[in-house]
Amino acid sequence: MAAIPDQQSSHESYHEKGKTTATVLDERRRAALAEIDNAPFSWFHVKVCLVAGVGFFTDAYDIFAINIAATMLGYVYGHTANQLNTNQSLGVKVATPVGNLVGQLLFGWLADHVGRKRMYGVELMVMIIATFGQALAGQAPAVNVLGVIIVWRFIMGVGIGGDYPLSAIISSEFAATHSRGRLMTAVFASQGWGQFASALVGIIVVQAYKNDILSAPFPCTVPVDYTWRLLIGLGCVPGVIALYFRLTIPETPRFTMDIERNVAQATADVNNVLTPGKHVVDEGAPIQRVTAPKATRSDFAAYFGQWKNMKVLIGTSYSWFALDIAFYGLGLNSAIILTAINFGSPTGIKTSSLYVYQNLYNICVGNLILSVAGLIPGYWVSFLFIDSWGRKPIQLMGFSVLTILFVIMGFGYDALNASAAGKKAFVFLYCLTNFFQNFGPNTTTFVIPGEAFPTRYRSTGHGISAATGKLGAIISQVGFAQLVNIGGTNQFVKHIMEIFALFMLTGIFSTLLIPETKQRSLEDISNEEQEGYIQEVPEATRS
Repeated sequence: MAAIPDQQSSHESYHEKGKTTATVLDERRRAALAEIDNAPFSWFHVKVCLVAGVGFFTDAYDIFAINIAATMLGYVYGHTANQLNTNQSLGVKVATPVGNLVGQLLFGWLADHVGRKRMYGVELMVMIIATFGQALAGQAPAVNVLGVIIVWRFIMGVGIGGDYPLSAIISSEFAATHSRGRLMTAVFASQGWGQFASALVGIIVVQAYKNDILSAPFPCTVPVDYTWRLLIGLGCVPGVIALYFRLTIPETPRFTMDIERNVAQATADVNNVLTPGKHVVDEGAPIQRVTAPKATRSDFAAYFGQWKNMKVLIGTSYSWFALDIAFYGLGLNSAIILTAINFGSPTGIKTSSLYVYQNLYNICVGNLILSVAGLIPGYWVSFLFIDSWGRKPIQLMGFSVLTILFVIMGFGYDALNASAAGKKAFVFLYCLTNFFQNFGPNTTTFVIPGEAFPTRYRSTGHGISAATGKLGAIISQVGFAQLVNIGGTNQFVKHIMEIFALFMLTGIFSTLLIPETKQRSLEDISNEEQEGYIQEVPEATRS
């Protein structure tokens, strides 16, 4: 049996004899990529999914917990009206999407230049520190506590923003072609559980302080102050758990091959990650830096200067922009929308402790119902179909159905809001929009940019697409805050729904620009010729 490896080596040497070193390494590169693309699903893939998924769980928890915490902050720091004014509410809600935009661009670029592994975990540390900082925010003569919270939420947003391209790219570059969509969707679906957890923790902390709230004089400042700090602060716990695993995850072989241009090490890495055992790097091995396409300004302009590549970036970016107009407009304002139709609103005197408790409890329960009824099922239906039906059909279907739903909710708002049955129908339609956002463009706008660009621009391209989406979230938040009370409290909600319908319609057209990526290798999707990708090999050197 010992002779078999020698025979195999001799066989390879015979066939490689007479070839240039560049040709040999080019073939080895394509063979290594094929090994990744055709690998059976393994424990390593599960580990990648869990490590990346915990980050997205934390992201969603931290982003959407403010939907509940904003009401709590109103009772503590609202002073006159016992609620945050329009600008204060906008500030604490929009700070995170603004940070997301910065983080997605910054970490997306860094991951392509410094490395996926080197950046993975850094963004999680930023999130943990900023989340903890929010929970400890205080007031002083020269510092407003809401200003402190807004600053911390911006910093937290930078970390969350970095998680988008990094988790997407790491999961896509390690995944096999046949299961890549499901692996990436499973990572992203952790968002649904994060939103669910934020509502569940909200219920738990409100119930834990129920007696203190009921016995405290209105507006129950002290016990409610405890509830929002616990709700926000507990968001750093899953991040702390995941940090070690993020710092120890190996570099993706595609980065090592195509950006570090070290084919020999990448080939060894493929065997390390796809077979049981520790990830091993031979520090003394000679490194051959091959000549291959390299990320530069001129190369970026040459690649995206071709319409076949530019239209993909436009399609992924605008589709995410259109989606986030509605996704964050609804997600960060669900309490306002539920209040607007008087769904689950407390009864009794508004200036009583009982009203405070019932209001906080109902908001938490309402968000929990919305998560279970629409958000979570939508993610997992996408998981079932994304590798068989495809990304593009799911996105087209999602935008089409969302256009119809928002038209019904907007133009039929007054009729639906006129009766108890109509209000229940509105909530049902609202849950359907959550479902078809996730069984639709919310999932696919995350997956496709993680597949559609070459390795040297994959994270940058995903970061640009995601940041454009967050620009939509920011515009939506600012617009929602400024428009919602035109004509009276929450009177403009129906017109906001109509505006959302228009953006969903435009998303249908931007989807036509993107390619179908199911069951295709990342290299095939990139629109670059792979044979002869490596052109020459300088003399071997040691690092």
